[in-house]
Amino acid sequence: MAIFKQKLLWIGIIIVMVVLIVFGAAMMGSVLGTKPKELPVALVVMDKPAELPTGGALAIGEMIREKLTANTQLPLTWAVVESEEAARAGMDEHDYYGALVIPADLSSGLLSLASPTLKPATVQIIANDGMNAQAATVVKQVLGQAMKAVSLELSNQLLGQIGQQTGGQIPVATAQALLSPIVIQEESIHAVGVNNASGNAPGLLTQIMWMGSLVTGMILFLSIQKTVAAGARRWTVILSQTVAGVAIVGVASGFLVWMASSWYGMELAQTMDTWLYLWLGGAVFFLLQSMLLNWIGLPAMAILVLLMFFSMPVLNMAPEFLSQTTHDWIYSWTPLRFVSGGLREVMYYGGLDSVSTNASVLWIIGGAFLVLLLASSVKRASTKSNAAA
Repeated sequence: MAIFKQKLLWIGIIIVMVVLIVFGAAMMGSVLGTKPKELPVALVVMDKPAELPTGGALAIGEMIREKLTANTQLPLTWAVVESEEAARAGMDEHDYYGALVIPADLSSGLLSLASPTLKPATVQIIANDGMNAQAATVVKQVLGQAMKAVSLELSNQLLGQIGQQTGGQIPVATAQALLSPIVIQEESIHAVGVNNASGNAPGLLTQIMWMGSLVTGMILFLSIQKTVAAGARRWTVILSQTVAGVAIVGVASGFLVWMASSWYGMELAQTMDTWLYLWLGGAVFFLLQSMLLNWIGLPAMAILVLLMFFSMPVLNMAPEFLSQTTHDWIYSWTPLRFVSGGLREVMYYGGLDSVSTNASVLWIIGGAFLVLLLASSVKRASTKSNAAA
């Protein structure tokens, strides 16, 4: 029982609890309980009303638009656009996770169910997988369920109307069509490719690159400590550290892309562009990590490890899934998400030409970290001069 009298034991228990709290918040707090909300989806209503034999008009497209936009239970934010081309252009620009396209002949197709010449009434659901596969799947499921509910409601209405017109005698073909009056066609664009971890490959590559850059930064940091101690000028050593680190990260990022493709069969439509962007991301990681190491020393490793663990869970999640706290305090500023987001655009949208502001942000923060890294030599030099005086 003497062990329970040792202060070290109780200090150790407290440390364990703190570690569990910190890493629990990092790994679970930001993702547990997340749910989709306000996912932007394009709605295209081209349907033209069809004239009823009894007078009036059948406007199914307008009815569907009103039902969907008035339904506040759906985790979607509707953007009504004029045409399918406009919806696809918006998805190319990463504006929408999907689209619902109601064609011009929907009402006339439903009206044809009461005639001998049946014409399928179809709607189209388009999922933008490359933007975020998880969010695109949710959009596809929600739209599919919503249209099935509308189809069931129309089925009941049309059965009663046609039954009255035909005296209760409904042809077999018409009855079968009335069971599901609206045909749903699904399409996926910006496919994520084979062996891409269901669209999570950009996040995985980002995490691995962070670790590779961290090891590079740590080795070079320890190396320059010995070099400076041997009498070399600190500013020239740090300059060499920067050049060598960026070069090593370039080789490492190329090897990572080759390894993912050759060893694990990851399908990469833009191999060269993926490597170049991953090199940019890795270089920014290296500059950030080396800057902290040069200014703070080995204690900076705790900051870098925590940054990685807090960032990892949010890399592959759509921002609309995150809580407001996680979005504002982690997702909005972590440099890892700019690398992951840019990689997603490069890999699934057509290369470096498709990258949005992610690349610009990386260049800016990379330049800032470079200045701070080089400035660490001036600070240390001035500190030594003051001490000597």
